Amino acid sequence: MSNASPQRGALAALSATILIWAYSWVVMKQALAWAGPFDFAALRYLFGALVLFGALLVGRQSLRPPPLLPTVLIGLCQTAAFQGLEQWALVGGGAGHVALLAYSMPFWAVLLAWPLLAERPTGRHWVGLALAAAGLVCILEPWRGLGSPLSTMLALAGGVSWAGGTVLSKRLFQRHAVSPLSLTSWQMLIGALALGAVALLVPQRPVDWNWRFAGALVYSAVMASSVAWGLWLVVLKRLPTTIASLSSLGVPVVSVLLAWLILGEQPSAADGAGILLVLLGLAAVTGVLKWPGKVRRAG
Repeated sequence: MSNASPQRGALAALSATILIWAYSWVVMKQALAWAGPFDFAALRYLFGALVLFGALLVGRQSLRPPPLLPTVLIGLCQTAAFQGLEQWALVGGGAGHVALLAYSMPFWAVLLAWPLLAERPTGRHWVGLALAAAGLVCILEPWRGLGSPLSTMLALAGGVSWAGGTVLSKRLFQRHAVSPLSLTSWQMLIGALALGAVALLVPQRPVDWNWRFAGALVYSAVMASSVAWGLWLVVLKRLPTTIASLSSLGVPVVSVLLAWLILGEQPSAADGAGILLVLLGLAAVTGVLKWPGKVRRAG
């Protein structure tokens, strides 16, 4: 019974995290009615970083930044490029569709971990990548003209950027004793400043400050960028990494359903097939679907 309660708490935290992050894609799409993509992304992560620095102060953790160069690179990949590209993709693409393409991240991470972490893909990784590729083809539906090609490419590029930030973060944790909260706070601040610079340079519609926009900003900055991150740490601490990683794919699936219910973005049969193939691909990559072979280090 002593182990059952923490596990139930972790499952509750996982469910809350999935719902918060899934709904955030709908909010991100709605926010474009009141602000340009880069203005919203910059404001969201600036406020989110401030919340996280407040958490550092409350937890009496050091405000000293982690190793600067890798932290800057992570911030540019994981916050500036990923969030900027995905918010831009939402200008011409549906929330559910963009979320599905963004969550191709784990498969790009497998490929990037090979040169950056010397982790060679094994047989099950290649099976997972093949399943994911088939799933992406179903989601993209090239036989129907790709819909908005720019939105599609931006969403996929965002997924690659997220994967780059993930792999760089893992490499930093391997080489230095870094607090996850400190790293997240600093990389988010750096990414927000970079997004702010882009917002100043790129012509956009003026921000329409109203209560609905303020609500979208608060939800995105506090709930999706801060609270959900804390819940995710609980999940990673109490549940096996494989289960947590696989469960994170619930985010784009729930996003598709919420976009259908709230925004009227009805998924096609091909979208359903693509979702299933991507989930099977991640199951293979994480080892839920067993495949012979282990990750080997190069050399």
